[in-house]
Amino acid sequence: MADDPVKGSGAPAEEQHDSHSKRPFLFPRWTNLMGPLSGVIAIGGIVYLAVLVTAVFHPRNSAIGYMPEQPVPYSHALHVGELGMDCRYCHNTVDEAAHASVPTAEVCMNCHKSVHTESPKLLPVREAYANGTVIEWVKVHDLADYAYFDHSAHVNAGVGCVSCHGRVDRMEVVWQEEKLTMSWCLDCHRDPEPHLRPRDQVTNMEWVPDEEPAVLGARLREMHDINPSTDCTTCHR
Repeated sequence: MADDPVKGSGAPAEEQHDSHSKRPFLFPRWTNLMGPLSGVIAIGGIVYLAVLVTAVFHPRNSAIGYMPEQPVPYSHALHVGELGMDCRYCHNTVDEAAHASVPTAEVCMNCHKSVHTESPKLLPVREAYANGTVIEWVKVHDLADYAYFDHSAHVNAGVGCVSCHGRVDRMEVVWQEEKLTMSWCLDCHRDPEPHLRPRDQVTNMEWVPDEEPAVLGARLREMHDINPSTDCTTCHR
């Protein structure tokens, strides 16, 4: 006799429940946690990204304002600002080589054989000069080892010292003015015109263009055929 369609198979309700409960799950039970776990991961990822971006771009971590103590308390404000010394007197390879040299004891003593000859602040200079040793200057603008930078290429293109180093002629102690990150460098390579000036004004801290910097820069760029590369191998060799 056929089962009553209204009453179903006629099997007890308990047996029907047991049969359903014994069916295998399509996915393991632990997958039930994926929903709330995904939410936690998403929130954690956003927090992590925010912390990472803040850490990378914070001035402290990009070395902006880095001002190490030097073995000799040299004042750029005095030598460059008041006395008007050209940057290339001390950094005499800046327009000829990739590396900008720092002054040797001999360079310092060209003046200090007769100026402030007994100053205790200059004792390390006099000792280095007498012993033939070097003054252990501390790098202020210290790029990562994997980044190549050529000072002469920039100086001879007409990029002023101020563009990267700031107004050192006003600094009693030199600090890092710019962040010197890859994006900062690329911004200039993509649009160098606002940073270009006549080559004979590269070290002039007080130079002011007599026309719009971008207009002057465009003319100088065309005149000197300046086309900075943005290829990775330009700086990562």
